[in-house]
Amino acid sequence: MAPPNESKPTPKVVSTTAAKGGPTTLSPPCLLSLQDGALTVGAGDAKATLLTGVPGNVTLTPFAAAFDPLAPSSDTPRELVTKAAANACRGAFLGFTVPAPGTDRASCQVGRLPGSRRFLSVFRFKTWWSTAWAGARGRDLQMETQWVLLEVPELAGAGAGYVLVLSLVQGAFRSAIFPGDGEEEDGVVICAESGSAAVRGTDFSRIAYVHAGDDPYGVMQEAYLAARVHLGTFRLEKALPAMADRFGWCTWDAFYLTVDPAGVWQGVSEFADAGLPPRFLIIDDGWQSVNRDADPPHEDAPGLVLGGDQMTARLYRFDECASFRGYREGALVRRPPELFYDRDMPRAVVRKAAEVENAGKARKKAAQGGATDLSSFDDKIAQLRRELDQLLVKRDDVLSKLCGDDGSAGGDGEVGLKAFLKDMRRRFPGLDDVYVWHALCGGWGGVRPGATPLDARVVAARPSPGLAGTMDDLAVDRIVEGGVGLVRPDQAADLYEAMHSYLAGAGVTGVKVDVVHTLEYVCEEHGGRVELAKAYYDGLSRSVDKNFGGTGIIASMQQCNDFFFLGTRQVPLGRAGDDFWYDDPNGDPMGVYWLQGAHMVNCSYNSLWMGQFIRPDWDMFQSDHACAAFHAASRAICGGPVYVSDSLGSHDFALLRRLVFPDGTVPRCLHYALPTRDCLFKNPLFDQQTVLQIWNLNKFGGVIGAFNCQGAGWDPEEHRVRGYSHCYKPVSGEVRPADVEWSQREDTAAMANAASYMVYRCQTEELLLMTPSSEPIRFTLQPSSFELFTITPVTTIGGGAAKVRLAPVGLVDLLNCGGAVVDVQYGTEGEVRMEVKGAGRLLVYSDVKPKKSLVDGCEAEFEWGDGGKLTVDVTWKQEKDGVSDVAFCF
Repeated sequence: MAPPNESKPTPKVVSTTAAKGGPTTLSPPCLLSLQDGALTVGAGDAKATLLTGVPGNVTLTPFAAAFDPLAPSSDTPRELVTKAAANACRGAFLGFTVPAPGTDRASCQVGRLPGSRRFLSVFRFKTWWSTAWAGARGRDLQMETQWVLLEVPELAGAGAGYVLVLSLVQGAFRSAIFPGDGEEEDGVVICAESGSAAVRGTDFSRIAYVHAGDDPYGVMQEAYLAARVHLGTFRLEKALPAMADRFGWCTWDAFYLTVDPAGVWQGVSEFADAGLPPRFLIIDDGWQSVNRDADPPHEDAPGLVLGGDQMTARLYRFDECASFRGYREGALVRRPPELFYDRDMPRAVVRKAAEVENAGKARKKAAQGGATDLSSFDDKIAQLRRELDQLLVKRDDVLSKLCGDDGSAGGDGEVGLKAFLKDMRRRFPGLDDVYVWHALCGGWGGVRPGATPLDARVVAARPSPGLAGTMDDLAVDRIVEGGVGLVRPDQAADLYEAMHSYLAGAGVTGVKVDVVHTLEYVCEEHGGRVELAKAYYDGLSRSVDKNFGGTGIIASMQQCNDFFFLGTRQVPLGRAGDDFWYDDPNGDPMGVYWLQGAHMVNCSYNSLWMGQFIRPDWDMFQSDHACAAFHAASRAICGGPVYVSDSLGSHDFALLRRLVFPDGTVPRCLHYALPTRDCLFKNPLFDQQTVLQIWNLNKFGGVIGAFNCQGAGWDPEEHRVRGYSHCYKPVSGEVRPADVEWSQREDTAAMANAASYMVYRCQTEELLLMTPSSEPIRFTLQPSSFELFTITPVTTIGGGAAKVRLAPVGLVDLLNCGGAVVDVQYGTEGEVRMEVKGAGRLLVYSDVKPKKSLVDGCEAEFEWGDGGKLTVDVTWKQEKDGVSDVAFCF
């Protein structure tokens, strides 16, 4: 970055107005204008109306007029300033004013969207999670919309085929977009809120940003770059942690809140013994020292099993809970779990806890139905609770063997989490990273007052009125029930330092920070949501930088714009969708299928905006799930980390070997997966016709994933995600090489100019030669099924009669087969050399049969058949990090 006192050239597109005390420099006029009650885009005679009926208190300020390239935020790299300035004429701030004395929640209908053009949007369907929504009118908008991408086809090619309306943060206020009141109005409302009655405002002139361009992906990039330069509160440019290229296991679905050292050891052993060693481990919720207000102040809350039970519990100490605290160094080295640990016990405990939970739901339903005698329900719940307690006692007896209580694990050495992780790395030397879970406020219910040196007090949780139309949520209900033990904002940095320094000292290399948006519930007395968030995010960023190398963090339950604008200085990874659900917790038997499609669509469309800040994390899944291959195919090309949450003894190792190399690394795509242009403004969840198609890039080709996600989605009337059984049926789609957005990376842009491409279909193993003018490949997918299309440019080598057309497809035993191709060199003497990582069948298209093939310098047998399919087998080379040198001579 440029030093603070280094002068920066003023780009020619920037206008310095006389109001700033300097001369006026001419610049290209802004593509956006507000005149006579209409917001328009375009130049000259080529203009299009975006909003009509714009009231007089709405303002539009061109970015060039508001942007001073000599005074950007202090840490903005010069190249970003230059890029933002180069596109200044494409953007403008949209806002409004209100009369004094102002308000803490200001709403303004900024115009009407009458239905003349399609839009894509993302809105919060829960406090924590966002999803996509398409429409064409103002009334189609949903509450808490984060952004709206408008299609302007009449200006395609004129620099304004797409327009993004992006809600922003201004001062102490955060904004969102809402539909207007009254169905006939088709109004578009921008709401600015501080979250505190003491924080009021009248000027919201920069509360939203509008940006135009011909490339929808470029529009997103340019708009968020403009926001980065304007706000200076976050960074787009961050390094990825090494774990993004490695396979991992998360403990959540295996144990829920009953995670323990022996179970974690057993789980990692199962993967390692199968030749798929996890290179990172996430010890999820359940490892912390938490209790509830009615529990003894210095003891762990008893009987916590399923998610929900812990949501009123608070952190009462910063180290691990008793299950880990009592571990003695060497205990599992000397006596591994297979000698004494029942791997079926965690599932038995979880099943019994689920019975208790379901019995409680049945009682509640009966009471709501008017039943007065509930004694039979109470008796059943009591009996099930006794059975669960018996299982937990049995589990604790097993764990006592790790604490020296029976003399088997005594002796000198480390204790607790540090001892356990030291032993884990001794047994599993390839385990590079161990992350642990914690809530942003410490525990779900924050920090218990009086339990730590920090000043915490229980603050009542009050959701914003804008969340009134979101989905019913157990987490919200429980947090509202118990309040949050909030550490004073000026001690937020101390909270994270206390937790993270201890964890780093124990061998933890990162954290998964969850329940992020609890802060907006408790901001009334702390200057509002923006100011409270700044204090906490600043403390978190500094701690991650100090204790976890600056990148050791995954954000979760964070899908609201103020987190991204205020909290992503250090965060390189964040969840792109809500949780992977094995089935529908509300009991829909088809939820085991339709929830998977909903998860995939959430991740795909959220990546459009979240990918500007962080590398999208598509979450874990379970390899033995009914839709495991469906999930695996999406994770293979998502461009983010690949990890599972398998229960003990429940794995599909054959499927996982299609995702993971034998050394525990993964063939990760270069970019992050995004929806293709042809489904940006459609509904791949329940329109009965759209296939979700996502694209990504490898070093020597691209990939399109096609997924039939039909069968579920948001219900605006019921305010929930539900199944649409009539949509759960086959749908058809089509693919062409141009569906890959080659130009989104400089190092892949040249592949857009290939004269022909080879397309490999993963499921059917077909190899199809295409040109840019070829008819598209048409296909039909059954419900919850997929196809992957690996698309590789064809290169011509040699000359004259000796010309050979060739395309390296990749290792077809992998789902992302093209990701295995490390390097390709074309020789002048009719030879091609490749470096390929992995083992299995290497597929190359060649229209000429080679004279011979070499693998690591030795002649190898190959097969060449009709259609140009050229295959040779490669094996894993441990001494070369799995890379084989392959040559074909013609």
